[in-house]
Amino acid sequence: MDDSAELTATRCWVEKTVVGLNLCPFAAAPMKGERIRYRLCGAETPEEIYRELLAEMETLIGLPEAAAETALFVVPLGLTDFETYLDLFAAAEAVIPEAGLEGILQLASFHPEYRFEDADEDDPANYTNRSPYPMFHLIREAPLARALENYKDPEAIPERNIALLRELGLKAMQQRLSACRNGTGEE
Repeated sequence: MDDSAELTATRCWVEKTVVGLNLCPFAAAPMKGERIRYRLCGAETPEEIYRELLAEMETLIGLPEAAAETALFVVPLGLTDFETYLDLFAAAEAVIPEAGLEGILQLASFHPEYRFEDADEDDPANYTNRSPYPMFHLIREAPLARALENYKDPEAIPERNIALLRELGLKAMQQRLSACRNGTGEE
């Protein structure tokens, strides 16, 4: 297990925010079962990061599902600018069908400066996708599809999350993220 500050912060965020607030009702089981693969990217340029991300996609697909159901590819350098991150995210999404991985793998985006289109920068709802570091969430579709079979009204998850985070407020969400980044995990 990599015990870098970046991955420690990411694990804290998954435990305290994603699972702790139930933002993703499908995350608790892989977290508890240690089936989340955490990968720290050391690359600094978008081109190098892209190559490492493609390699991580290949690695994840090659692993048994019982070993890694999902992966968080954490990029502490090179993608601090949200627009640069979004450009690379779009390129990575585009390669999935080209690589024959449509229906097998999908991506979700998380970034410290994540902002929904047309949302105010200070809208607490942005924290549904704000993470300690830029990262790409690689999701195997088969276990997600199985989880969705037993979940009533998954379409309501985003609205529920937005309402929850707005109720908690901006300051609480900032403190939660900051606590994971600074290694305390305490709000």
